[in-house]
Amino acid sequence: MRKRRILGAGLFVCGLSAISFLVRSGTLAGQNAASTRKNQIARGEYMVYAGGCHDCHTPKVFTPQGPVPDMSKNLSGAPANITIPPLPSGLISPTGWGGVTTNDMTAWAGPWGISFAANLTPDKVTGIGSWTEAAFVKTLRTGKHKGVLRDILPPMPWQDLAKLSDEDLKAIFAYLQSLSPIQNKVPDPVPPKH
Repeated sequence: MRKRRILGAGLFVCGLSAISFLVRSGTLAGQNAASTRKNQIARGEYMVYAGGCHDCHTPKVFTPQGPVPDMSKNLSGAPANITIPPLPSGLISPTGWGGVTTNDMTAWAGPWGISFAANLTPDKVTGIGSWTEAAFVKTLRTGKHKGVLRDILPPMPWQDLAKLSDEDLKAIFAYLQSLSPIQNKVPDPVPPKH
């Protein structure tokens, strides 16, 4: 019985020594950081799906059941080669339609002109791959592209996203940065005709 206690105490001390070594060497800290990052990305993915980001930022294909996101173009925004059909005169007006969309649901026309869903993939040239986390958060807080440039246009619900916590916005950014980059230069907005 005494030998068991001594052996148990010895194993306990060895275990504590091993844990202490792992903490000092950064092994556990690295595992915790990786686990935290994985959880952050999972939270961001959840928020992207729950927030309906695919509704505008992922081009659609038409099926017998209606439009379905084309996940081969996951969150890549309005296609660079999108064709915008002419709008009939008077279609968008105070007594007519307030807005219309293209058949792939990535471009929208309204009193603001024509807006195109942004490429949210981490492509460094055509997406948000060169953005910082701070610029992403500032964009969604201010409604300004990169936090300081042109206004973000409808139908982007940045006012609602601005109410999310910093942690949630950072999680969305972490998820978007984890995607495969897709090179797709989204057209610039078209101002309204007066």
